[in-house]
Amino acid sequence: MAGKVFLIGAGPGDPDLITLKAVKALQTAEVILIDDLVNRALLAHAPQARVVEVGKRGGCKSTPQHFINRMMIALATQGQTVVRLKGGDPFLFGRGGEEMQAIQQAGISVEIVPGITSGIAAPASIGIPVTHREFTHGVTFVTGHTQNGEKPDWQALVAGGTTLVIYMGMKYLSAIVTDLLEAGMASDLPAAAIQQGTTDQQRQVVSTLAALPAAVKQEGLESPAIIVLGEVVRLARQEALSELIAVAA
Repeated sequence: MAGKVFLIGAGPGDPDLITLKAVKALQTAEVILIDDLVNRALLAHAPQARVVEVGKRGGCKSTPQHFINRMMIALATQGQTVVRLKGGDPFLFGRGGEEMQAIQQAGISVEIVPGITSGIAAPASIGIPVTHREFTHGVTFVTGHTQNGEKPDWQALVAGGTTLVIYMGMKYLSAIVTDLLEAGMASDLPAAAIQQGTTDQQRQVVSTLAALPAAVKQEGLESPAIIVLGEVVRLARQEALSELIAVAA
C-alpha cells in the first residue's frame, strides 16, 4: 500500500508559530525532508522520524528539485508517511505547487498544511501591518529573484499602489530600488528590511526607499530577509525604535 506525503509550512522561523495541524502531521511522520531555513526545534515534535536534509537556501548549493521530488515519491511508494517540511508557507515562493503536481502525477496521496509566511510575520514582528485601510487597499507579494532571470513588472507594481513585500530580493536590492525609482515609486517612501524575522537572530533597518540599500549595507544585513515598501512602514512600533536602525532620507 502506498504511503502519503504531507507538504507542511513550518512558519517564518519562530518554532511557536507552526500550526497545530502541522504538529499532528509531524507526529505521524516516518521520514522528514527538511529545508535549510526550517527551525530545527520543530523536530522535537517527531523524534520517531528519520530526517533527511535537502537544503534549499537562496544563493547556496541546494539539493536539486527533481531529486527531492523523486525521493518523496519513492519513499511514499514504499508505504512510508513522508513530511516535506518547508519554511514559511509551501505555496508562497516555496515550490510547493511543483512538488504537489509531481506527487499527484505519481498517484500518491498528498496533503497540504499551510504555514505562516514570513512576508506577513516578519513585518508584524516590528509592528508593521502589511494592510491598513488608512494607508493602502492591498498588499502584493513578489519575488526579487526569478528562475529565468526576468524582472517583475515594476511599473505595474508601482501603479498598483499596494504595500510591496519582496522575497529573495537582498542580492539585487540596489538594482530593485533603481528600477522602482525609475518606475515612479517615491524616493521617500517608507521602507524596511527584516532579516531572519521572528527568530532570535532577527535584525532590521527602517529607512526610505532611496536610502534602503545604503542602510542595509551599513548594518550588514543579509538573506534571508523580507523587504517591505509602503506607507504602512510608518507604523513600525514606536517603543521599539531604540532597537531599530532609523535611517534618514
